Amino acid sequence: MAVNLVAPDASRLHAVQGVDIGVAMAGVRKANRRDVTVVRLAEGSSVAGVFTANRFCAAPVLLCREHLAGAKGMRAILVNTGNANAGTGADGLARARSTCAALALHLGIAPEQVLPFSTGVIMETLPHERIEAALPAAIADAAPDHWAQAAEAIMTTDTMPKAASRQLQIGGKTVTITGISKGAGMIRPNMATMLGFIATDAVITPALMQPLVKDLADLSFNRITIDGDTSTNDSFLLIATQQAGHAPIDRLDAGDGAALRSALIDVAQQLAQAIVRDGEGATKFITVQVDGGRDVDECRKVAYAIAHSPLVKTAFFASDPNLGRILAAVGYAGIDDLDQRLIDLFLDDVHVAQQGARHVGYAEEQGQRVMKQAEITVRVDLHRGAAQATVWTCDLSHDYVSINADYRS
Repeated sequence: MAVNLVAPDASRLHAVQGVDIGVAMAGVRKANRRDVTVVRLAEGSSVAGVFTANRFCAAPVLLCREHLAGAKGMRAILVNTGNANAGTGADGLARARSTCAALALHLGIAPEQVLPFSTGVIMETLPHERIEAALPAAIADAAPDHWAQAAEAIMTTDTMPKAASRQLQIGGKTVTITGISKGAGMIRPNMATMLGFIATDAVITPALMQPLVKDLADLSFNRITIDGDTSTNDSFLLIATQQAGHAPIDRLDAGDGAALRSALIDVAQQLAQAIVRDGEGATKFITVQVDGGRDVDECRKVAYAIAHSPLVKTAFFASDPNLGRILAAVGYAGIDDLDQRLIDLFLDDVHVAQQGARHVGYAEEQGQRVMKQAEITVRVDLHRGAAQATVWTCDLSHDYVSINADYRS
């Protein structure tokens, strides 16, 4: 049950010049479902990505890193769901290469110009023959306006597809940004089992792409957590097709560059927050904001300590204002010289703790009122400096256990 999340309206997902998308049924894990997606990119497109911090990363992650490091421009993306192709060793890498080679042959490009992505069950053999057999159908289905179909085709335990789109004016030209994501469990920062793809037709100097995609990830996908598990397959890709026709953007801190960056952040955060709202078994969407840190890093440590805590998350599920659990998480977050006598805690508009102790005006009924809401903000002020960080998470319910206990059945 997703928290205040609705399926995307296909008519509001703008086509991006230079991007065509097709989906097909390959029967990777289940019959009669669209589970293979092909994305064709215009020649001259710039592509950059960030990937999982898990050292046991999947074969497609290894191959994407290899291809992006090469000299050839990317021309296609291939995504399969139902099988992660992780924990599969040399055989898994060979199978991923085979799918790239097969798609490249159909499109008349080099295998190194294909980026493969997989999501699903770990340590199972990738049925690459089924994927390759479905490629002609996916290619024949390709169209600029198939973003909604792709958002659905990359789902695993998601309850609904996730997509976002917006447009802005740069140099008198309309610039489009559209993206999709998937993920509902095994979600934790440092990329999280999530996939995210954002495309724009903006003209961006290629040298900006890698720092830009990292910046976007750090402000969106690396600010979410559902269960604290970092997946083997996490990937986030930024594509600039360079088709919009305005003057190239060579800086992002002012003018048109700043406007584009802001719009990209907006789309990335919508996609990231959609993953949390659709978290496995989630009933509440929780914003954790930490203010008053000496630097952003220590604010993030505190925010993640709260957001990862099973005790905090189960209390939110039960609407139980056992808020000492939040203070305990602040205390074990890893700030050695933290002074508990300075800390304030707020639950939405309710001042729960002041200077490290229960606020004199706080009543448990106030906390329970807030915790019954579907959307909640936890705010901690460390009173150590001017830094701030925000993380988005959800509660931990009985359904989360059931979903993951039954995942392979």
